[in-house]
Amino acid sequence: MTDALELDALWEDFHRVVNMTSQELAAWLRMRDADENAEPLPDQAGSETGQHVLAILQKRRTDLTEDDLRVMRNVVDRVTSQVDLENEPMPEVTAEDTRRRHRLMTVGHDPLKA
Repeated sequence: MTDALELDALWEDFHRVVNMTSQELAAWLRMRDADENAEPLPDQAGSETGQHVLAILQKRRTDLTEDDLRVMRNVVDRVTSQVDLENEPMPEVTAEDTRRRHRLMTVGHDPLKA
């Protein structure tokens, strides 16, 4: 298990990079998976990681599991490797920027959110 200092740092890092609220993320995951004929059930929308991030956002620090910690580390690493957090938000310029933004939003980070 992670010691208290590591857990505190991970908790802070995770909530720094996940800048969408649980409501925003849930809405994005539902919209992302919706098509012309159907919308998924709220608890089935989005990727497994996106659903896990949503679940973590609804937990207290003391309720985190080892699996939660693994996902939190993964999300922090993923976002910080793709985003310069000090210089956001970036202007959306190209289709690739839009695709990149949407990929990041599936784990709770919106590059355009101040």
